[in-house]
Amino acid sequence: MFGFLKKSDAPPGGRPSWAERLKAGLSRTRAQLGGQIAGLFRRGRIDNEMLEELETTLLMADIGVAATQYLLDELKAAVRRDKLETGEQLQQALSDTLHQLLAPLEQPLDVSGHKPFIIMLAGVNGAGKTTSIGKLAKYFQAQGKSVLLAAGDTFRAAAREQLAVWGQRNDVTVIAQEGGDPAAVIFDAVHAAKARGIDVVLADTAGRLPTQLHLMEEIAKVKRVIAKAEPGAPHEVLLVLDANIGQNALAQVKAFDDAIGVTGLVVTKLDGTAKGGVIAAIARTQPKPLRFIGVGEGIDDLQPFRARDFVDALFE
Repeated sequence: MFGFLKKSDAPPGGRPSWAERLKAGLSRTRAQLGGQIAGLFRRGRIDNEMLEELETTLLMADIGVAATQYLLDELKAAVRRDKLETGEQLQQALSDTLHQLLAPLEQPLDVSGHKPFIIMLAGVNGAGKTTSIGKLAKYFQAQGKSVLLAAGDTFRAAAREQLAVWGQRNDVTVIAQEGGDPAAVIFDAVHAAKARGIDVVLADTAGRLPTQLHLMEEIAKVKRVIAKAEPGAPHEVLLVLDANIGQNALAQVKAFDDAIGVTGLVVTKLDGTAKGGVIAAIARTQPKPLRFIGVGEGIDDLQPFRARDFVDALFE
């Protein structure tokens, strides 16, 4: 058990706004989706050929079959209902329809209902769980909350060390131990948080594939042990998804939801992929609140998902 009490560095001056960083971070997806669509819609009148090419463009942007079909059906209905004629009108209708699809995912995480509010994070190896925990710690501190980190990935020394660095940067305590039972580490962290009056506990877990059934059972055990430490907890089960995996995200959401009851999603690394359209696929086939999205390496590059900002960044 150890704590770090080093003050984090202030962010550099002149940093771009979140809207600017989001637009920059979605540049690859925008080139794949918004750029292609803009070129398509500049060609003039709406016809079947335009709609067929639009279908191909949506699928190539990893929006998925179900969401693509939904968007096309809604657009065709809008063309008839509103007597749309130009590509520009169709692009506006697409933007509005995509926003309608994504809006239900916009459910900011409210941690005021419990103290401590216990958040358990899960995901496959390399999804960005440990980094996301550090950024979430910074986010909650900015809201005036005290935070404690639980290093529940007891298999990887690098994960503990990485969490320790985030603890130093964010001026928060990290509860950790070498090896041992991850459930026991998190159990101790919950009791430490209760004793110290901490507002938010962020509990890391080891990465695992949904096909590793023994590890999926282990993470289910971690959740049960948390409930023993604090009845009703964890209060949020966040699944961290790497945007680069595209449509594979849907299978991950289903598998982890079956095992531990996912209550929210964090989608990371949107700045490194053209597959940001997978968020639309999630909205259509595996809808879960999208609590946060990440578009960069900076400590404040993980922010709550806002559907309108996301859609505007794709089409502007």
